[in-house]
Amino acid sequence: MTTVTFQLNWEPNGFQAPYFLARARGYYEDEGLDVQFVEGHGSPFAAEEAARGRADVGLAGASAVLAKQSEGFEPIAIAAVTKKTPAAVYTLRDVFGEPLEEPAQLAGLTVAPSATKTRILAAQFLEDAGVRDEVELLDVDPNTHHRVQHKLLDGSVDAAVGVVTNGMELEREHDRTADELPIGEYLGVYGMTLVTNAEFANENAGTVRGFLRATARGWAAATEDLDAAVDALIERNATLERRRWIETRKFEAAANDLQLTEHVREDGWGAHRAERWRRLGSMLSETDLLDGSIDPDSVWTNAFLDREAEIVRGYADRIDRAV
Repeated sequence: MTTVTFQLNWEPNGFQAPYFLARARGYYEDEGLDVQFVEGHGSPFAAEEAARGRADVGLAGASAVLAKQSEGFEPIAIAAVTKKTPAAVYTLRDVFGEPLEEPAQLAGLTVAPSATKTRILAAQFLEDAGVRDEVELLDVDPNTHHRVQHKLLDGSVDAAVGVVTNGMELEREHDRTADELPIGEYLGVYGMTLVTNAEFANENAGTVRGFLRATARGWAAATEDLDAAVDALIERNATLERRRWIETRKFEAAANDLQLTEHVREDGWGAHRAERWRRLGSMLSETDLLDGSIDPDSVWTNAFLDREAEIVRGYADRIDRAV
C-alpha cells in the first residue's frame, strides 16, 4: 500500500462526503492506496500544505490556489471537482420582502459577505448584472459567518453572501422562509479543486491517477446513495449526526448543482478548461487579494486524469442514469 496524505479544507462536512465514502468502500484501497485524511483550516491552508509537499494532495477552492501562486508557491490543480463556485447570495423572505429570484432585485440594498473571496465573487456577479454601483456591498466582518447571519436575522442587512445551503440552514433553524441565489449559475469559474505539487505528481504519476479514479468513484457512489455518503461522513465525526439533514443537503447541492454540468458531460469528471481559470484570474487581479503576479494557465493540468477510465470519461452518463 502507498500512503497518501489528504489535506482537507475544513473539518468533515457534507461537501466532503464523497471522499469519506470512497475510503469506506475501499475505492482507494483498490488502487493500492492508504489515504490518510487530515482536517483543515481553510482552502488557503490546504493549498499551501500541498504546494509545500507537507501533504500529498489538498482540497482547496480555485481562488485559494491562485492566491497561493501569487505568494510564490507552486500549487498544481489536478482535478476541478466542482465546476461552479459554491458561493451564493441568500436572504430571509420577511427581511427581503419578496422572493429573491434575480440579481437585479438587489439594486438599492445592502449585502453583507462572510468572506473575502465570496465578496469578490459577489462583486463580479453584481457587476455582470449591471447593478454593482447600486448595491452597498459591505466589507468583510472579521467575525465573519455568524455575525453576518445575525445581521440578516435582525434585518440590519437585506441579504448575505455565503455558500449554497446557508439560506436553507437558517430557514430550518429559525422557521423563516429563506431564498438563495447561487452565484455559480452566473459566473463561469471553478469551485473546489484537488491540488498537489509538480514534484510529487511527476514522481508518483500512477498514485495520483489512482487517487483521482478512486475519488471519481466516490463522487459517483455518493451521488447515487446520499444516505451511505453521509453515514461515512458521520462515521468520521459522530457529532454530525444531529446535523444529518443539512450535511445531506450540502452534498446534494454540490453533486447536483455544482458538479453535474454540461462541462462534465462534455469533458468528463475533474477536467479543467483554461477559460474558467483565466476568468477567475482576471477577477482576482482586479482586487487586492493577490500578493504578486499569477499565471492561470500554469496552475492546473489534466495530465493526471485517466480520461480512458469509464468512471472519468462516462461520469455524467452514470449519474444521469442513477438520478
